[in-house]
Amino acid sequence: MAQTRETPTGTKLDDGFSTKIALEGDTNIDFWEKTVQPPGIDGGDSIDITNMWNSALRTKAARSLYDLTDVSLTVAYDPLVYDQIIAIINSNGQVTVTFPDTSTLTFYGYLKSFEPSELSEGEEPTADITIVCTNVNPNTDAETAPVFSNNSGT
Repeated sequence: MAQTRETPTGTKLDDGFSTKIALEGDTNIDFWEKTVQPPGIDGGDSIDITNMWNSALRTKAARSLYDLTDVSLTVAYDPLVYDQIIAIINSNGQVTVTFPDTSTLTFYGYLKSFEPSELSEGEEPTADITIVCTNVNPNTDAETAPVFSNNSGT
């Protein structure tokens, strides 16, 4: 049976400005977000359930679990950030993405990498940062889902 797309009831974001990341280990870390790619939601590859009773098509099933994809940022930075990165790298803690409408998404994760770009005259130095979503509360070792807080008033 065909489905009819209904009108969404939410309020879409019109502009990505200003999106910020807060890391539990250092909430005032010396970088400035230029671009932020929040985590996605990934249900994983399908499970092949094809068997000898199929007649024309391969059949598939969805997995039971989902995952959050990595977070990517491009930032401007103060070289002081090296000591700050070393202090928190690979440390699992709360990460909060604040969207332009002030809604937040909080999850557990760790800063995986800080990769400065090539430095050249006439261009602002930037770095790429990757944050891995762990989905594990480090205080309890419990699987912990992300928490979305809608602050946009919709």
